[in-house]
Amino acid sequence: MNDLTHVVTNRCFGYARVSTDDQDLSLQIDALLRFGIGSEDIFTDKLSGSKEDRPGLNACLESLRRGDTLVVWRLDRLGRSMRHLVTLVEQLRETEIGFKSISDGAIDTTTASGELIFNIFSALAQFERRLIQE
Repeated sequence: MNDLTHVVTNRCFGYARVSTDDQDLSLQIDALLRFGIGSEDIFTDKLSGSKEDRPGLNACLESLRRGDTLVVWRLDRLGRSMRHLVTLVEQLRETEIGFKSISDGAIDTTTASGELIFNIFSALAQFERRLIQE
């Protein structure tokens, strides 16, 4: 993720995404601002979530430090698939970065119950992968 994992900043960063240039980011950005994230700490992309290279997300991930929290409006704004989402949140957890989804209230890996809920999602994604393999 980054090479400054020893730095603890405890800041929140937001990420918002829409799939096309015709769509509007304002609903997501307004929610992130109401959550208390400064506009300078909100990163955006206007492209399909299936795209692997998302410059806004990449810049956001590079800004995160140990103790920070990544906040999104909804889970589907972050991951290309459940598998990608689980992998990304697991990478955040390994570098001691929290994750919150504003609209998915129980998804908050900075709390024990939120981490449990996300682990259930992770287990379901693993189960889905195994079924596909079989």
